[in-house]
Amino acid sequence: MSQNSPQNIVIIGGGLAGASAAAELRDQGYDGAIVLVGAEPHAPYERPPLSKDILLGSATAADAAVKDAEWYEQQRVELITGTEVTGLDTGARTITVDGRAITYDQLLVATGATSRHLPMVDASGAPFAYLRTIEESEALRKNLSGRMLVIGAGWIGLEVASAARQAGGTVTVVEAAAKPLAGPMGEEMSDVFVGLHREHGVDLRTSTTVESIEHGSEGGARASLSDGTEVVADIVLVAIGAVPETALAQAAGLEVDDGVLVDARLRTSDPHVFAAGDVANHDHPTLGRVRIEHWDTAIQQGRHAARSMLGSEEAYTRQPYFFTDQYDLGMEYVGHVGPDGFDEVVIRGDRGSRVLNALWIKDGVVVAGMHTNDWDATDSLRAWLGRSANEKTRDTSISLADSLG
Repeated sequence: MSQNSPQNIVIIGGGLAGASAAAELRDQGYDGAIVLVGAEPHAPYERPPLSKDILLGSATAADAAVKDAEWYEQQRVELITGTEVTGLDTGARTITVDGRAITYDQLLVATGATSRHLPMVDASGAPFAYLRTIEESEALRKNLSGRMLVIGAGWIGLEVASAARQAGGTVTVVEAAAKPLAGPMGEEMSDVFVGLHREHGVDLRTSTTVESIEHGSEGGARASLSDGTEVVADIVLVAIGAVPETALAQAAGLEVDDGVLVDARLRTSDPHVFAAGDVANHDHPTLGRVRIEHWDTAIQQGRHAARSMLGSEEAYTRQPYFFTDQYDLGMEYVGHVGPDGFDEVVIRGDRGSRVLNALWIKDGVVVAGMHTNDWDATDSLRAWLGRSANEKTRDTSISLADSLG
């Protein structure tokens, strides 16, 4: 490290982005002080298992930990958990935690996001759940084998529906859109996931909303739907997305707009403050402004922010990556279909067995790729990103790998 390297680095946020940043700082040879503050009463952990292995009971909270407890002590990372940062003074370069002022030379905001709430459900008196924390996952697991109403057929809603059906539960999923996930994937690939869940016994209602909900006379919840039916459930899961946790940053005067605004290096409007993960609205060099709520982005942006705090001028250029596991289907998605959508999608494979891969094309360029149960396709999908589509791209009689030639 140079003589101009920071002596005190503070990380606000005890999630994957924050822990990844702390680890990268030490890997880069940074020898100064690191303080990591998390609001939850746990050391940083990964969130994908909350709707997968932890929810199914095949993994524990300890399995989801980013690092074991000894690592923080060995690496001289002061870990403060179970408390929130109550103040951020960018002029004095201090944060306030439990009345204690902690000084920083460089600061990382990695406060993540919180579940988007549905006030109608919150005020209903009926049993309901959100899924964002270990405690929420463990509590929801106790209800998997009963009757569940899921509001929202996004990735979390569908993963929980899969877990509940595998646990023997009865599941109704209500989705306002006519085609779930059609925004990033289009109607054809939406149909793949809709068909998957219906084949596994999920009552998936599209173009349908919850009009009212109340506590049932025999416990549980009674929901009236826009299709004129009622659903009785033991618990209601609200899975309608997440909201970036920007209150602290905004109060401190950082520029905020659907997340904390950061430049290509992940630096905020204050030169000594960076942001990464779910909370960061990033000026991506090729994708434009994006805020990505994915596991891989939290890891990679956390690492990149660490290097930026140590003086790197390199832009963060990595393409988003996402995965899901539902029943016997595994999927990986790379790239990004922006707000303007796509012009066409090229699908290869067998829709009956759901061994597929797909490329999304916008303005003649491949912008995203995905596979389901086609594990040899991942490298080829990544290789196609940013390339101009041609005859081979669209020739589904040849393999994805051969189309690159």
